[in-house]
Amino acid sequence: MGIIQTLHSYWAYLALVMLVVAVVNAIMGYFNSKPYIMGKDLRISLFALIFTHIQLLLGIVLYFTSERFSLWSELGPGGVMSNPLARLLLVEHPFTNILAIILITIGWSKHKKMESAKGKFGKIAFFYTLGLILILSRIPWDQWL
Repeated sequence: MGIIQTLHSYWAYLALVMLVVAVVNAIMGYFNSKPYIMGKDLRISLFALIFTHIQLLLGIVLYFTSERFSLWSELGPGGVMSNPLARLLLVEHPFTNILAIILITIGWSKHKKMESAKGKFGKIAFFYTLGLILILSRIPWDQWL
């Protein structure tokens, strides 16, 4: 396993932990009508955003430098799509996680425009949860754990 793949695998734990913390914090803040504390709540959401973006960058580097990328030329698009593992690693995992991080980024952007604490927590809770669900749905669990 190369250094980029190792970083991508281990950083995923940090990114997932930060994302779960941000989601739980936002849901608790939303339903408990807590005030939005700029120091604490903003940083939790921001760190989750930063950690997921770093994970995306590691994933992009890994995608194009991995020996798996050569499967596109070896198997062709039809061969990649007909092979479940190749499809997961070369199509579903990257596409779904890019979409998840786009949703997380939208949530971050929308939460900054909200005036009320409930609105801020609501945007983070909604978009970060969607992102988390998408990320969890496309992790290659059998290779990762």
